[in-house]
Amino acid sequence: MRVALIGYGSVARAFVALITEQQKRFPFRITGAHTLSHGTAYGSPLTFGPAAASVGEFLEKAQAEVLVELSSLEPETGEPALTHIREAFARGMHVVTANKGPLAHAYNALRAEAVSRGVQFRFESTVMDGAPVFNMVRNCLPGVRIVGFSGALNSTTKIILRAMSQERSFSDGVAEAQELGITEADTSDDVDGWDSAVKAAALANVLMDAGVRPQDVEREGIGSLTAADMQLAREAGEVYVLISRAETLADGRVRMQVKPERLAVTDPLATTQGTSNILLLHTDLMGTVGTISIEPGVAQTAYGLLSDLVDITRTL
Repeated sequence: MRVALIGYGSVARAFVALITEQQKRFPFRITGAHTLSHGTAYGSPLTFGPAAASVGEFLEKAQAEVLVELSSLEPETGEPALTHIREAFARGMHVVTANKGPLAHAYNALRAEAVSRGVQFRFESTVMDGAPVFNMVRNCLPGVRIVGFSGALNSTTKIILRAMSQERSFSDGVAEAQELGITEADTSDDVDGWDSAVKAAALANVLMDAGVRPQDVEREGIGSLTAADMQLAREAGEVYVLISRAETLADGRVRMQVKPERLAVTDPLATTQGTSNILLLHTDLMGTVGTISIEPGVAQTAYGLLSDLVDITRTL
């Protein structure tokens, strides 16, 4: 299967390395990559030259069957990834993305477009760095309805809150997260809860058919927490964690919330520290089931992309 990339950051490079390493097991072939900063490359190995005049031109020349969309997140609109995905659908291409913005802003419309074009749309790496969430529900939970979820999904705020609980400063935590390379391009997207709100909207749209946007999430960041708050929590055997939640209300609407919560250290949502994440799915038939990713990095995100490609081949 021929694969084209939009974006060539650390995840894309890890994905190309993984595809190359696993070539004998999974015969996927990179046919091109298009970026704002490096230009455009066609063929393999990728050698970048002048940028294509448009995404449409790139997709035409790359002649791929699948677009792997890895552009940077714009949390308030989901662009430019939304346009890239639609350009691929219009050309009869399947799409795999690690960009949560399109799911948070236009999942229902994108799903309908994919169905009308007879193509597949996959996105396992959008929320949990490649750990199975969407594919798990699709493939392993037949007949189950997701009625809510709760999760600790933002690594940057975990690092900051851990630093503050250790009597270091907020800025120390931000610097540590930046050194680890896990922050959003604008760190305020993490601190103010925007990253978590986009993830919550994406999860609600895909798993609960909510039809919402990130702006619909009740959102409170961690900026107002103080050293005194941390001390009081520590003395009580508790910690602060930025938690994303959703629940189905009696009238069928989905309520979503992102805010820092003070939890017992034994609470499952408080047990993943550092860059580790946890998501609990609350269901009608299976009770609560969950996924944990332990200290994930770009290799795990790249694997999520590969798993989506494999899942697509199973449907063809």
